[in-house]
Amino acid sequence: MSSSSLRAPVIGGGPAGLMAAEVLAQHGVAVDLFDAMPSVGRKFLLAGRGGLNLTHSEPPQTFLGRYGDRSSALREAVSTFGGDEVRRWAADLGIATFVGTSGRVFPTDMKAAPLLRAWLHRLRAAGVRLHPRHRWQGWEPATGELLFDTPAGRIAHAAQAVVLALGGASWPRLGSDGTWVPLLNARGAPIEPLQPANCGFDVAPTRVGAAGWSDHLRQRYAGRPVKTVAARLDSQPLEDSQQGEFVVTETGIEGSLVYAFSARLRDEIARHGRATWLVDLLPQHSPAQVLAETRRPRGSRSLSTHLKSRLGIAGLKMALLHEVLSPGQMDDPERLALALKALPLTLARPRPVDEAISTAGGVRLDALDANGMLRDLPGVFCAGEMLDWEAPTGGYLLTACFATGRVAGQGAAQWLRQRARSGAD
Repeated sequence: MSSSSLRAPVIGGGPAGLMAAEVLAQHGVAVDLFDAMPSVGRKFLLAGRGGLNLTHSEPPQTFLGRYGDRSSALREAVSTFGGDEVRRWAADLGIATFVGTSGRVFPTDMKAAPLLRAWLHRLRAAGVRLHPRHRWQGWEPATGELLFDTPAGRIAHAAQAVVLALGGASWPRLGSDGTWVPLLNARGAPIEPLQPANCGFDVAPTRVGAAGWSDHLRQRYAGRPVKTVAARLDSQPLEDSQQGEFVVTETGIEGSLVYAFSARLRDEIARHGRATWLVDLLPQHSPAQVLAETRRPRGSRSLSTHLKSRLGIAGLKMALLHEVLSPGQMDDPERLALALKALPLTLARPRPVDEAISTAGGVRLDALDANGMLRDLPGVFCAGEMLDWEAPTGGYLLTACFATGRVAGQGAAQWLRQRARSGAD
């Protein structure tokens, strides 16, 4: 059996599925790529709307640590196709990249569409056939064929091996809706429940807001960013603080600094019913400097005028202080100084999964062999966000999708060749 007669479908047209298709084609496997949406890469394009963050320039060990307790399981995949490899791969597509001031890596033009066009051109040139509007519906019980609902009706597709790259559940309108979970559950695949990751949170009732934020803060500041702050969980030491910014929403908080803590905040809420996030409103000032200014006599000036002139606290930051502190606490220099350096925001729940940037949970990594194949479902390979890992924003999500897609594609190609050599049907 020649390598050109080897065939494998890939289900899912996101970064992991496209990468698996590319690797399979490189190994001489004929690839049919199926996707439920009218076109592939829709979430990829949306992720690049504000500038496509492809990967990160951190040293490999630091980079790997961003995957938390899944770092060991992802070590081989991410070490083999990490930040440097992603940049070289993009360059091979004709896409130049640069490292931003934060260490994040972007295409020079900041856009996702040119990269996706070049990638699809490469895939088509390699013989990959795209099948949009094909929603996977599991396996036909009698024959084991893959079933798809299409505009022309239900079809069956025979396959010796398949790569599943079906995403999580955080972007249902773009195809990542988690409808694959019961299909794999029915086949006995071990799956952790899908949960929101890189998500916003609702605040618990504040001092002045029985349902969260006060009407004043919600009406005046919802959608506004809180800039140049640092934050940590109250259970973390001070040295674990991270700087950045976040956004006040109608019901709570969201944004890049929140996303950096979202896994820990979500897990803390699951354990204890709520989590406390400490926000340093003045990270460039020491506690002693802040205390000296709150103690400084202000004469006839109001407290708001004093804090604005001496510490630059005004607007939304001042409003946040009023959400948490009583008038008496605001007039207490020691209590006010403490809040300015560690304002406690109590969070009650993560926002729903369909609002999140990504999801946690999915197919358990220990259910896969080293080649990305489900041990209990020979010939079924899984990749991307449908696997049980998570990471903060910053290029880590895309990199792991690329990396696990490569592993699954290589594994499927190897499995097909082994079957061909053994004469298996």
